[in-house]
Amino acid sequence: MLAVHTSPLEQPGTGDAGGLNVYVVETARRLAQRGVEVEVFTRATSSRQERTVELVPGVLVRHVTAGPFEGLAKEDLPGQLCAFAAGVMRAEAARPPGWYDLVHSHYWLSGQVGWLAADRWQVPLVHTMHTMARVKNLSLADGDTPEPAGREIGESQVVEAADRLVANTGEEARQLVELYAAPPQKVSVVPPGVDLERFAPGSRAASRAALGVPETARLLLFVGRIQPLKAPDVLVRAAADLLRRRPELRRDLVVAVVGGPSGSGLRRPESLVRLAHELGVADVVRFEPPAGAGRLVDWYRAADAVAVPSHSESFGLVALEAQACGTLVVVAAVGAVCEAVRDGESGLLVDGHEPGAWATALARVLDDDVLRARLGAGAVRQAARYSWDATVDRLVEVYAEATGVPARPQVQAPPSNLQILP
Repeated sequence: MLAVHTSPLEQPGTGDAGGLNVYVVETARRLAQRGVEVEVFTRATSSRQERTVELVPGVLVRHVTAGPFEGLAKEDLPGQLCAFAAGVMRAEAARPPGWYDLVHSHYWLSGQVGWLAADRWQVPLVHTMHTMARVKNLSLADGDTPEPAGREIGESQVVEAADRLVANTGEEARQLVELYAAPPQKVSVVPPGVDLERFAPGSRAASRAALGVPETARLLLFVGRIQPLKAPDVLVRAAADLLRRRPELRRDLVVAVVGGPSGSGLRRPESLVRLAHELGVADVVRFEPPAGAGRLVDWYRAADAVAVPSHSESFGLVALEAQACGTLVVVAAVGAVCEAVRDGESGLLVDGHEPGAWATALARVLDDDVLRARLGAGAVRQAARYSWDATVDRLVEVYAEATGVPARPQVQAPPSNLQILP
């Protein structure tokens, strides 16, 4: 597996770490349990990192030196792909011939390296986009920066080079075909999953006590990277609208934002804090750092509702985790979450990002205990349809299909007097 821009060892919610990291970790673990050895190549971001780290038996994470360890944004990484690819080639050269059977690349940067590696090793390339420039550019938040043309071109190249493309949802599969001219027969829908043993219903009172949230609070929760794409500002603005309509809620309302600045949000990392002050809701908004899975479970269980107001969402991991914990979700009707959440059964879908509409939806679930209980029970049933084991079962099928694709034509051998160094 290739995950150039973010390591599976990083804490989701920090920097560029998010659902992709969880996806790689959870699928790699379960592939290893099935006897599939996995090596994950990612870019080294510290001189203190071990060159290789065993995540679990059967899963090895390799940190490849490619450019300076610190100070490189994701947008700077295309210039380091040659160095990264060289590191991958060296690792393979130290193995017996034919060591790797398949390459699975995650995100377009990894796809560029995977394209080269698969061609060099004469093995299939399976690619998962996770997010796509053309999709994001069609639904930009106000003031957000469009994805560059270079990314669109790079994604198109990867789509053409891959033997199989893994889409998280039917909607993403359609986008690959319509926006990137992917041959439909190359696209396989493999829904992501959720760890149903870790993320499960539990005591709300105990979770609130662990987090320091009053038992009587009305808790609205956002989990994710703080950037315009994820739109946490929509929840803050909706909370302000809600308090204007019903000032008496101020004594009980808590809006928790769990995550750190990322992507274009790094240009103004304090903007959400300033917005809360400007709107007069800083006293009810609680900013929390990214949380590990154990603490996230407490946040999900403690919440009355989890808001997912993203402008574009191909993964829906937060929505799945929250539902698995028995908490309803209120989500923007975009991308993958429309398939991960059943409107009126496990949560509510909101058209658009207008704060007033969000305030109305949130007030509806806060005011109706019966509705919250019904949607919470439906959320558990909905999440039970997804599991990482089911995801990996399907991935193994995709890998088997890919390895049945006729081999690429052999690359012409170099002249015998040319020495190729590992």
